Amino acid sequence: MQGHKIQLHLMRHATAFAAACALLFTSLAGAQAFESHAAARTKISDDLNQAISANSVAGIKWAKETYSGRMVKVLVMARPTVDPDLQSLRSAIVSAGGSVYYRYISVNGVAAVVPASRLSDIARRSDVESISPNRMTARTGSLLEKATGAAGVRGAGTASNPTIDGSGVGIAFLDSGIMATHKAFAGSSGSRVKKSVDFGRADPLQLLGSYEWRGGYDHSKSFYPGSSFQRQLEAIVNTLGGHFPDPNGHGTLVASIAAGRPVAGGNDTTGIAPGASLYDVRVLDADGEGDVATTLAGIDWVIYHRKEYNIRVMNVSLAADSTESHLTDPLCRAVRNAVAAGITVVVAAGNYGVGPDGRETYGTISSPGNEPAAITVGSANPRATITRADDVVNKFSSRGPTRGGSTDIAGIHRPDNILKPDLVAPGNRLLGAVSTDAVGLLKSQLALAFPALVVQSGFGTGLMGASGTSYAAPVVAGTVALMLQSNPGLTPPLIKAILQYTAEPLSGFNLLEQGAGLVNVPGTLAVANVLARDIATRVDNNSLRAGDNLVASGKSFPPASSTIEGRSFPWSGITYFGGRHVMGGSALLRRFQAPYDPALNWVGSRVRAIDIDTFSASNYTSGFEEESAGSRPLVSGGVVTLTSFLGSGNGIFTPVPVLASGVVSGLGIVLSEGIVLSEGIVLSEGIVLSEGVVLSEGVVLSEGVVLSEGVVLSEGVVLSEGGALRVDGWADILPGE
Repeated sequence: MQGHKIQLHLMRHATAFAAACALLFTSLAGAQAFESHAAARTKISDDLNQAISANSVAGIKWAKETYSGRMVKVLVMARPTVDPDLQSLRSAIVSAGGSVYYRYISVNGVAAVVPASRLSDIARRSDVESISPNRMTARTGSLLEKATGAAGVRGAGTASNPTIDGSGVGIAFLDSGIMATHKAFAGSSGSRVKKSVDFGRADPLQLLGSYEWRGGYDHSKSFYPGSSFQRQLEAIVNTLGGHFPDPNGHGTLVASIAAGRPVAGGNDTTGIAPGASLYDVRVLDADGEGDVATTLAGIDWVIYHRKEYNIRVMNVSLAADSTESHLTDPLCRAVRNAVAAGITVVVAAGNYGVGPDGRETYGTISSPGNEPAAITVGSANPRATITRADDVVNKFSSRGPTRGGSTDIAGIHRPDNILKPDLVAPGNRLLGAVSTDAVGLLKSQLALAFPALVVQSGFGTGLMGASGTSYAAPVVAGTVALMLQSNPGLTPPLIKAILQYTAEPLSGFNLLEQGAGLVNVPGTLAVANVLARDIATRVDNNSLRAGDNLVASGKSFPPASSTIEGRSFPWSGITYFGGRHVMGGSALLRRFQAPYDPALNWVGSRVRAIDIDTFSASNYTSGFEEESAGSRPLVSGGVVTLTSFLGSGNGIFTPVPVLASGVVSGLGIVLSEGIVLSEGIVLSEGIVLSEGVVLSEGVVLSEGVVLSEGVVLSEGVVLSEGGALRVDGWADILPGE
């Protein structure tokens, strides 16, 4: 009897043990079948995760709001060797309210539509490896096109949907030359390099021979733009440049990033504006070096011929080691006047963001990047991906503010402290065209010096990679060409405002590192297309006043966000005025602001008007004069100013995304009366950022942080005493980050 009880007791324990084991195995199986929610999110792509929680999926073709809720078209990839027919996974998708459209042979996965709210449940399954949206596809685009959004705005080439590729817009490149016969510059009727002039090798002074160093002569009577001698010089220059138009290679690389077409080979290197007309203005020699005088001669040529060739954009990927104020620096003056003449000037910021000791260095913007009228471009690192979610500002990219300035009678240097850069663009390991001589026997100096960067050889098909702000600038120059093709009535300052307003603020970087943010091609075109097409004409006729409507009749201002490669993001919503002002708000681009007049030069509390002199008979530009801007409204009511916020505490180091979201949520001051100019002086106390507010000598901005010349800002960060050194073709070929 006792043995029977023991046996029953053991049986009960065995049954309980078996039940416990079964429960344990079930729990283990459950744990194996379904992973944590956090782990599940890592299986879902970034753009898909964003679409799940986004307020709107408008414009995303693989997502839609339905009567059953938000649905997404996805590709669900399964782990190998698990349920070869994917029967369990397919059943789970259907049970979750989705549909399976296709079971692939080439990959281990299915095409399906799934409720967005149930996507994480599918991702938690142990047999699921990854989930991606069913992204739209078109012709193969280059990494550069996709990362900037240019690939998505090309158009079909029809009357109602024209191809947006910069056609009809001229871009002048002040550089080391352009190999016109490279296939990257091919057009429908020959090369798109329409004109080549060489001030770098055939300088007029050099042609004078022994007279170059003799006194007592006025050679300027022979060398002014448009003179008969100048025309003869251009013919000589074209002949001289024919055999090897770009022996250095820098200019060809720069031009192809702005406006190159794909060439034979495995790499698609299409530039931003592959239909634009190119004007090769050579001001650097075979070593990538030149001087200010030669560069000014090149700018003269561009200004003189701007109407004749419809040159609307000038790319300047070079710089000088000037410590002068932008008010007196010759390159800055020339750029300022070129802008007043209606040319949008895009300039490289420089590559001195990191000092010799490896620390981040502020105040390293080069000349003429320190000119407020220029669009100064820093370099972003796209990290070799088409998504912008992982983009950062390159460490080498020069930081603001500008440190060129004037010295007063007491011997004290007064820096300009202009906010720069204006924005950043991809400038890390970009691929561009390699130049050779006319028969392909001689390579450019860059290709010879950096053979590891050459990824493809061949006559007219060679490609190489490089990093630097020299290659970020043409990304923006190409974008400007697209904007002007879409709306020829935009003025240079308005173009700059649109570029900044629509830029994507990169997380963790401030105004002095990234400006308003990363260039956004679809956003710029969205704004350009809704603005009136006669703005430039009305500015010339002096018929626009601050506050006048700029939006074209029948059109509406677009939402302040863009979608690139399936990922949506908000715009910065800010732009710079007066060199030291940060403005935002919906009124900024909807209404005319006086600084959109390219002949109005506003910096700090000083405003001047630039008057363009012309040859009476031919209407060609003959010079520029500055005069009083009189009295007028400068900025309309409704614009938001962040100036007082940035000028207090450590506001200038606030990450740009915080500023952008702050404008929307009420940060800053709404200008009810606007800003008024009276006889050349801005009348708006407390609005203007003076030298004693932004990065001036001895002013403490935060605990233990003093911004003064050569004084440490914070751990690992310094402020440059004299700004950056010259950037040339050699200095701007970097290995990348």
